Amino acid sequence: MQEGFTLWANPSSPHAEGRKAKAALENARAQVKASLGWDGEVIFTSGASEAAQIALTRANGGARLVSAVEHDAVLKAAPDAERMPVRPDGALDLDMLREAVDGREVPIVAVQQVNSETGCVQDIGAIAQIVHDAGGLMVADCAQSAGKMPINQSADMVIIAAHKFGGPIGIGALLVKDFAMLEPSGGQERGYRRGTQNLPAAMAMAAALGACARPYVPASVLEPMEQLKREVGLLGGDWLSDRLSAGSPYIRSIAMRGMSGSAQLMRLDMAGIAVSQGSACSSGSLRQSHVLEAMGLDDDLIARTIRVSFGWNTARAQVEHFCAEWIRMAKGCA
Repeated sequence: MQEGFTLWANPSSPHAEGRKAKAALENARAQVKASLGWDGEVIFTSGASEAAQIALTRANGGARLVSAVEHDAVLKAAPDAERMPVRPDGALDLDMLREAVDGREVPIVAVQQVNSETGCVQDIGAIAQIVHDAGGLMVADCAQSAGKMPINQSADMVIIAAHKFGGPIGIGALLVKDFAMLEPSGGQERGYRRGTQNLPAAMAMAAALGACARPYVPASVLEPMEQLKREVGLLGGDWLSDRLSAGSPYIRSIAMRGMSGSAQLMRLDMAGIAVSQGSACSSGSLRQSHVLEAMGLDDDLIARTIRVSFGWNTARAQVEHFCAEWIRMAKGCA
């Protein structure tokens, strides 16, 4: 990012300084593609929300369909989209999807690879196959998976956000197999996005993505969570991650007996621990999680659930601190 700030020129300018900035931008684009193994196009955006807006409002196709557990950014980008149900284990109901896309003209289907609230991992390959068999396009929201697990290359469009893998806030991208899938808007990014590109952030995003390790968070850092899992059951809590068909190790949903999620958040915050209820983007709202509702959880359980997530810089001592505080709070409710 510091290097990008020395390249003051607009990448769209034809003069020498502009060409230098343009070269740096294209290098960042190539780095993103290489890190993700993507052989299509990359449109830099201000984040996942703008990427979703471009994909769902400008994709060349017919009816929009989204899973019932999508992030608010996707739901707001396609407010009239048909919502597809999920099973109690959080996985998209593939039989219902098959019925929904059958006979539709170029349906556009959006599904989150890793759910931002529960960590549920969807079978993007199987979903894309159903969508493609119906002649449609598959949009995969990979904001929670890019840099942490392989991106399924069967998707036609992929949404990513830099801050989810250690990059700066305010930069993301829409990966597109072919620009022909989108209606152009004029302006920058080959005419598919308006606004001067944020070169320093694009360079920083590419660098962060290239620095992501495998595994994203070492298993030793997460070990205390496995110990906590046993305590949760003994203390009358609910380890909701066990209900999932497949889950990411970097997001856990936990319900505490006798204490609301909002009360847990406040007490944990006072202890220097940052967790949330639902996705971070909607955790300040008073409405309960539409994701947990779609999975069929009752209102009381939803109200007592918190989301715990781990980043590239999470240390084992922080995880141990959270586990100890959760146990202390839960014992106080017993």
